[in-house]
Amino acid sequence: MEGTGGKAIVVGGSIAGLSCAHALVSARWDVAVIEKSTAPSTTPSRTCSRSPTGAGLGLDPQSQEILGRWISHSQLRLATFPLSLELNIMTDSGCKRSKTLTRDGNFNFRAAHWADLHSLLYEALPPGLILWGHQFISFQTYEDKSTVRVTCRVAKTGEIVEIEGDLLVAADGCLSAIRQNFLPNLKLRYSGYCAWRGVLDFSGKENSDLIVGMREAYPELGNCLYFDLACNTHAVLYELKDKRLNWIWYVNQPEPKTEGTSVTMKVSKDALHSMHEEADKVWVSQLASLMQETTDPFINIIYDSDPLPRLQWEGKIVLIGDAAHPTTPHGLRSTNMSVVDAYVLGKCLERNGLEGLEKALEEYQTIRLPVVSEQVLHARKLGRAKQGLNLLGDATRAKRHAIF
Repeated sequence: MEGTGGKAIVVGGSIAGLSCAHALVSARWDVAVIEKSTAPSTTPSRTCSRSPTGAGLGLDPQSQEILGRWISHSQLRLATFPLSLELNIMTDSGCKRSKTLTRDGNFNFRAAHWADLHSLLYEALPPGLILWGHQFISFQTYEDKSTVRVTCRVAKTGEIVEIEGDLLVAADGCLSAIRQNFLPNLKLRYSGYCAWRGVLDFSGKENSDLIVGMREAYPELGNCLYFDLACNTHAVLYELKDKRLNWIWYVNQPEPKTEGTSVTMKVSKDALHSMHEEADKVWVSQLASLMQETTDPFINIIYDSDPLPRLQWEGKIVLIGDAAHPTTPHGLRSTNMSVVDAYVLGKCLERNGLEGLEKALEEYQTIRLPVVSEQVLHARKLGRAKQGLNLLGDATRAKRHAIF
């Protein structure tokens, strides 16, 4: 797309990267998005309960308003489900009874499946912006700071290609390779717990014992974000569009040993069996059954980092999304911070133009760094409180047996 700004290279085609593409196109910049996946995500099929690239997420009112500038508000509402209410309840695992702790009737979030939102953002972009199947390798800047060059490998052919631009946007996630160049000593911090996640598709089974039971145990489902707290653990539950239930269960345990760099783990049959047994002990029978009936649940290892000292370097390179603020998921901040990052960056670039690129990145950093730093620390504190962990940061004041 021909613009009046410069050319931006965005590394990472997740929701943060696609949001950035929308914001920069709106600012009349040319954009190339480098994404290692070979094709866009698709909504999970009826025979598979999850997408390998995500599950449920919550959009706050600010993100809804911003997204409505890039995709129509009507499309967004059709693809999402209302979460007007937030309920914190407490479950006594001994007698399997629950009671309400807090109720927020003005929550006004909306729930989406990651793949649904990603598809909406992708389909609303001009064609040709995303370079699917391009693996980022490295980048190089020049002494005169005139351009930045990105080197990547084409998955289909193995060819090494180079792309030049005026701006490099790192939207490459919490394990950002670009960030590592500038902050080599920054380490992710293991939270002290992991999350079991799953999405159950109940289409055609609306009147099954499982779904009838869930609506009896959690009567506000369909309009509510539930936080269910038990001793040293908690679960999250809400409904998604197209008759799907999204659930998360946070479990305290030592940091798992994994191969590679992914923070998502597949689970063995033995681990799944152990989780099912533990769910029976901790949760009301309806929630335990939901977890047991979900096909292919998976595990996220929960990390964050201490707030970064800065978000931009050399007047050419900037971080957005999880690359800028690795965070725990509590408070539903990750996606929402990413959307606002993109929007603010776009506005700063639009206001200052290519000739004011360095000033634009400084403005972006000044606006976003204090906000995201506070939200990362708040999410950390909130998660540790709900898990019964030491708020000062000791990893395992409260322990559960590892169940994978």
